[in-house]
Amino acid sequence: MTAAAVDTAPAAVPTGLARGRGGGGPAPKRIVVAYGFWIFILSDMVMFSAMFAAYAVLYGNTAGGPTGAELFNIRNVFLETLCLLFSSYTCGLGALSAERRDPTRFLIFAALTFLLGTAFLVIEVTEFSGMVEKGAGPTRSAFLSAFFTLVGTHGVHVASGLIALIYLVAQVVVKGLHPAILRRLLCWSLFWHALDIVWVGVFTLVYLLRA
Repeated sequence: MTAAAVDTAPAAVPTGLARGRGGGGPAPKRIVVAYGFWIFILSDMVMFSAMFAAYAVLYGNTAGGPTGAELFNIRNVFLETLCLLFSSYTCGLGALSAERRDPTRFLIFAALTFLLGTAFLVIEVTEFSGMVEKGAGPTRSAFLSAFFTLVGTHGVHVASGLIALIYLVAQVVVKGLHPAILRRLLCWSLFWHALDIVWVGVFTLVYLLRA
């Protein structure tokens, strides 16, 4: 064999290494799915950040209407916060139960998470309806428009999360804790914990500091 032939010959691929995939091969699907879902959550955080900024700017624009101190019931908001915080805790326990392939414990914690999330929404809807009855709806002032947009968007996210939880529970009951379902549960738990983080910001900026 000539020297030129040696130079142009393809290099031998070491045993166990897939060509074009790197030394460790492709990342597991679970990691790829979680990474993609993190991108979705971060984009959601950007949206909420814009709403927080708008609320902070418009808080004083009440157009002669009621202020947050006159409208907010801190006791009810505190109950809302407890419900969502505990739902995040039961969500974590449910995720651990799913990882350990314990469907019974998972279903118990999923039911508790659903009940706590529903209680959160009931309190929030009651608060909104009471404000509207007092003439403090979203069209009353720029402050109330920003408030209903921020808090209402978070509430819509919570409602969407509860609907998704029902769907996932139905899948677990029918198909069991298969890897594909576990990946969906991982994504859902990331989404639910993110909503908890956003609510801490809402509770602090909207209610605690302003009331």
